[in-house]
Amino acid sequence: MSKGDLLKLLSGEIFEDESKLSLADLCQACDLSAERVFELVEQGIVEPIGREPSRWRFKGISVRQIRCALRLERDLGVNVAGAALAIDLLEEIERLRTRLKRLEG
Repeated sequence: MSKGDLLKLLSGEIFEDESKLSLADLCQACDLSAERVFELVEQGIVEPIGREPSRWRFKGISVRQIRCALRLERDLGVNVAGAALAIDLLEEIERLRTRLKRLEG
């Protein structure tokens, strides 16, 4: 593997939950069209801040949620509604684990 290939493999983007991304930023970060993001919003994968799509802002976690949904679709053949449910359940598990650690700690 060349150094360039290794850098491509290791490169990534870090978005904090406090980050606010425009629709264009989110499309670029996830390599998706705006229409595809609209579909994911309709299915509840991500929730925009704002009412008008031209003024939407997304939390940094939206990138992770979208990428997770795309992996579920690609790798497991899950439809968008199923991906939305799976993401909700995964996030609930994470919240419960965090709460359990706090109670045990």
